[in-house]
Amino acid sequence: MTHDQKKISSLLEIFIISFRLGCTSFGGPIAHLGYFQETYVRNKRWIDEHTYANLVALSQFLPGPASSQVGIGIGIIRGGIVGGIISFIGFTLPSVLILILFALFLGQTNLSNAGWIQGLKLVAVAVVAHAILGMSKKLTANPLTKGIALGTLVLTLLWPHQLAQLLALLLAAGVGYLLFHPKLNEEESGHLHISISKKTGVICLSLFFLLLAGLPALRAITDAPLLAMADSFYRAGSLVFGGGHVVLPLLEREFVPTGLISQQDFLAGYGAAQAVPGPLFTFAAYLGTVLYGWQGGLLATAAIFLPAFLLLIGALPFWSSLQKNSSFRKAFAGINAAVVGILISAFFIPIWSSTIHSSIDIAFAAIFFSLLNFWKVPAWVIVLFGAACGIIL
Repeated sequence: MTHDQKKISSLLEIFIISFRLGCTSFGGPIAHLGYFQETYVRNKRWIDEHTYANLVALSQFLPGPASSQVGIGIGIIRGGIVGGIISFIGFTLPSVLILILFALFLGQTNLSNAGWIQGLKLVAVAVVAHAILGMSKKLTANPLTKGIALGTLVLTLLWPHQLAQLLALLLAAGVGYLLFHPKLNEEESGHLHISISKKTGVICLSLFFLLLAGLPALRAITDAPLLAMADSFYRAGSLVFGGGHVVLPLLEREFVPTGLISQQDFLAGYGAAQAVPGPLFTFAAYLGTVLYGWQGGLLATAAIFLPAFLLLIGALPFWSSLQKNSSFRKAFAGINAAVVGILISAFFIPIWSSTIHSSIDIAFAAIFFSLLNFWKVPAWVIVLFGAACGIIL
């Protein structure tokens, strides 16, 4: 097999796996991280546990859709920038297509109360619990890292604000820098192997800020409705920390009070976005389609995800360089431990609190967890089984 054939084969594999994840990853951003960890770290072994934790931590620092940025990052590690684009397309395509079709044909259908949705949410509980167990074994292996994870858990539960995660990561970095032993950190630090130059990173970061400032200016001096819509979605993707759940109310303030979209249409799409697999940011596809047809749906999707691409590609080459610094590696060991605390916090609120309502729910979540953890059944098989159980129940 020639070099080009190997590259095409690798890119095709990235697409197939990310597309399968896009079809089966229900439950929101934290659940997606669980599915990614199960697929890319445990099964495919494309990256190790520490590299994965580094990507998760970076996505928490950057604004935008955290789980999508992790998926893009894994694609970049595997296949360069083209691999990142293909990974993004595979993961988002299923939900984009479903939400565009929903906006065109199924606007009055209420997906959010369907029985199979509850089954899928129970699967998400099992997948996230499994991911937390796996990551905690590697990233909180001593009393200090366990303490950092606990402190992060307490902070993010007691102060449920999107900035709490960022503050927790900064505090954990300080504790790691001050208290970790360099040798310990050498052993526990993962590295991101990125084939992106710093020049490319600077260009992407410059383009991010240029669009953030330039689109509103163009919107003010022109009367192009598509440009105005692109500006709204680009700004939403640029300024949101904490993932998709945060962007939904922000988009409501952007479009409902102005009369562009009715409250009824917005809520119908809101329910559908919660019910489909993949990233919640694809809600933009529904809104864009309601406004300007399927072309508007595609433009809105591109506009809301573009900041995530530019920021991630801009940050990765500098992130990799920083990891060669021993002081930064010490700080990052603390950050990785904090990631475990953030995942546990999100496991309880909103995943557990919005899903577990009875002893039957606990029983089925335990069954799904056991299938995943003890009998090593693939996550996508458990997703199908969970949907079937939800319909029966």
